[in-house]
Amino acid sequence: MTLADGDPAAHVEQVVKRSGTSFFWSMRLMPPDRRAAMFAVYAFCREIDDIADGELPTPAKLAALSEWRAEIDRVYDAKPRGPVARALVEPARRFALARADFVALIDGMEMDATGPIVAPDWATLRLYCARVAGAVGLLSVRIYGIPEAQGRPLADALGEAVQLTNILRDIDEDGMIGRLYLPSEALARHGVAAQPVSAALANPALQAVAAEVAEAARLRFAEAHAILATIDRKAARPVRMIDAVYSRLLERLVAAGFAPPRTRVKLGKLEKLWLALRYGLF
Repeated sequence: MTLADGDPAAHVEQVVKRSGTSFFWSMRLMPPDRRAAMFAVYAFCREIDDIADGELPTPAKLAALSEWRAEIDRVYDAKPRGPVARALVEPARRFALARADFVALIDGMEMDATGPIVAPDWATLRLYCARVAGAVGLLSVRIYGIPEAQGRPLADALGEAVQLTNILRDIDEDGMIGRLYLPSEALARHGVAAQPVSAALANPALQAVAAEVAEAARLRFAEAHAILATIDRKAARPVRMIDAVYSRLLERLVAAGFAPPRTRVKLGKLEKLWLALRYGLF
């Protein structure tokens, strides 16, 4: 018997462990029911992200994502088929997770699956961030027990800030597969042609475009910080850790600069573990 055939909770925990996410230990520090819920949500995100970024042809990706839409419906009917979906049933019920947030995540993956996304306008970029990051935040704040009035704007602000930081970190990696998430308005303002993507990446003016995106991320982090200051520290521990990791990563990216050739900036494992322990325990 495989894990997929057996305990769905054990299956999603293994998915999280194998992913190598720096947030594993912060999740481990959560109460068992909330930890199990976060493992299930993370495993769901991992599955649909792997579909969108995988090697399947576009029609097959869209079919797989469509099947996940049906599987989410089955989660709310308590009749799921796969192990990840089975692991989502109890968290969806216990924490009143919104079906629309799972659907929004799938919508975001479809944007990548039908891509590559190249130079979206700001409105489209913000929609993408809301789907692939903000929706995860909305699911998470319910699991953490943060009240809706604070949780919704927090998820929106921090989700966008985190995703913009990811975009800045991954400029060259995304460019290698033909993606360029930097907004068209900023590219035009600094005279950077979006196509071909390889030429855009080599353009010295791209650093000014990236700096604009970094400033937008900073403003969203500031919004998140203001909301976090009003929330019970214990409930907000996991969010504070995510905020600390990505705020620090953004500042490190800005300090390194965005002029080509760029080196990939990241936080070390020990640094991320220290942040996980600091914000997970205190």
